[in-house]
Amino acid sequence: MKLLASGLQLNRCPAASRSMGVRFRANGFAVRCEAVALPRRYDHPIFAGYALRAGSAPSTARPKATPGAEPKTKEPRLRRGKATASHRTAKPHSNSPLVKFALAMIPLLLVSMPAIAQQKSSCIECHQRLEDPKLSAPAKLFDNDIHRARNLSCNDCHGGDPTASTKEGAKDPRKGYLGRPRTLDIPAYCGKCHSDANLMKRFNPSLRVDQEREYYTSVHGMRLKEGDQRPATCISCHSVHGIRAVNDPLSSVYPLNVADTCAKCHASADYMRGFNIPSDQFANFKTSVHAKALYEKQDLSAPTCNDCHGNHGAAPPGITSVANVCGQCHARQAELFQKSPHKAAFDQRELGECVTCHSNHAIAAPSDQLLGTSQGSLCINCHSPSDKGFVAAGQMRSMIDQLIASIDSSSQILTRAERAGMEVSRPKFELKGATDALTHARVLIHSSSADEVSKVVVPGLQVAEKGYQSGVGALAERTFRRKGLLVSLVFILFLAMVVYLKIRQIERKATTAST
Repeated sequence: MKLLASGLQLNRCPAASRSMGVRFRANGFAVRCEAVALPRRYDHPIFAGYALRAGSAPSTARPKATPGAEPKTKEPRLRRGKATASHRTAKPHSNSPLVKFALAMIPLLLVSMPAIAQQKSSCIECHQRLEDPKLSAPAKLFDNDIHRARNLSCNDCHGGDPTASTKEGAKDPRKGYLGRPRTLDIPAYCGKCHSDANLMKRFNPSLRVDQEREYYTSVHGMRLKEGDQRPATCISCHSVHGIRAVNDPLSSVYPLNVADTCAKCHASADYMRGFNIPSDQFANFKTSVHAKALYEKQDLSAPTCNDCHGNHGAAPPGITSVANVCGQCHARQAELFQKSPHKAAFDQRELGECVTCHSNHAIAAPSDQLLGTSQGSLCINCHSPSDKGFVAAGQMRSMIDQLIASIDSSSQILTRAERAGMEVSRPKFELKGATDALTHARVLIHSSSADEVSKVVVPGLQVAEKGYQSGVGALAERTFRRKGLLVSLVFILFLAMVVYLKIRQIERKATTAST
C-alpha cells in the first residue's frame, strides 16, 4: 500500500469496502482518498484500501483458455490513477471495521514517519552488543541524549560511515572518521557545531553560539591553552554520550545538580592540589542560606555556582567585581553600598565589598545581631568606640530594636482583642505597614547612615503605635460592653422580680374575693 501524504487533515473515503480499494492523494494540507474497484480475487478485507496501477482495471470475464497452455491472468498492480466507473456505481460500505481501523491508523503513520525514516546506525548496533562496558555504555547512554532527540547520530561527531557493515568501513578515515578527540581539542570539537550560528538555528534559534570563545576567557580555558589537561572541558560538565537538555532534571547542569557537578573536581583535595584553590567550597555552600533555598525550598531561582562564577566563562569574582555579582540579585543593597562611606574605605583597603561581612560560599542568613556595638556584631571588627561608624552602628541597631519591640507589643494586644471577639482586622492589616518599614530599615543599613534609617523607622513606629492604641481601644470597648451587659442583666432580673410579685398580689386578691 502506498500512502502519499503531505498534510495533517484526513478526509475519510465513504466508498472503501471489501470490493472497493482506496487511493490517497495529497492535496494541499488535506489527504484525499478515492476508491477504485478491485478484482474478484482481491475481494478480501486484507486488500481493502489498495488502489490498482494504471492499465490493470479488472475484467469480470474469464480469459479464453488455449489448449495445452496454462490460463494467463494479468495481475493487477497497485497504481495511482483516476477512479474507475465502478467506483461511481459501487455501494458504499464504509462501516467495515477493517476500513475504520485503517483510517484511524493513518494519522499515527503520518506522525511516526520521521522516526521510521531515521536511518539505523551500525555504530550503535555494534557497540550495544559488545561485552566490554566501556564500549557498550556510550551506545546505551545515547538513547537519552539530546543530540539523538534532534536526529543526530555518532557520525555527526565522530565522522565515518554509519551504514557500513564492517568495523573498517564504519571507521574509514576517507569518510571523515575522527574517533575520540584529545582533551586539548574538545572545545573546538564541540564548537564546530555549537559555534556555527547558521547550523544551530536549525535546532534552537535561541541557543548562544559564543560558548567556545567564552570558554577560552575562563580560568579553565586559559589553562587548557597552556597545555594543562586537568581543567574542565565541555564533557567534564555536560557529560559525553548522555548529554541532556539544561531544563531536564536529570541533566548534570540542571540548577539542582550544578553544585554537585562542580564538586566532582573542586571538592577533591587531591585533584585541586597544585592549583592553590581550597576544596571546601562545596561543603560551605551546603550550609549557606542559598543552598537551603535551593534544595529545601526547591527554589530554582536561588544562586548556585554558575550564577556567581559564570558557566562557560567561569572565573572567580575579583575584589572589584564581587559587588556586581551579588548586585545581580541584591540590587538595592548594592546601590546603597556604592553611595555609603564604606565604599571608599573598602576600596582603599582592597576589601571585597559584600564578602567581607557576609562571606562567600558559607553565606549565613542575615540577622540583626550582625549590626551594632554589642558582642557578636560585625561592626566592632573594624570600628572602635571613638569613631563615627561605631556610633552610627549603635544608633541604627537601637532604632531597629525599638521598631521590633513596638510591632511585637501592637501585635500581641491586637491578638488579645481578636480572641476576645473584637473586630480588629483593619488595625492588624495596617500594622503590616510597620513590618514593611522594618524590612526597609534592614536594607537601609547598607547606607551606613543613621539618618536614612531614621526616615523609615519613625513612620513605622507611628503605625505600630496606632495599632497598639487600636488594640487598647478594642479591649476597653470589650470591658464597657461587659459592664453594660451586667447592668442590663441586673435590671432585667429586677423587672422580673417586680412582675413576679405583682402576679402574686393579683392571685391573693382573687383568692380573697372568691371566699
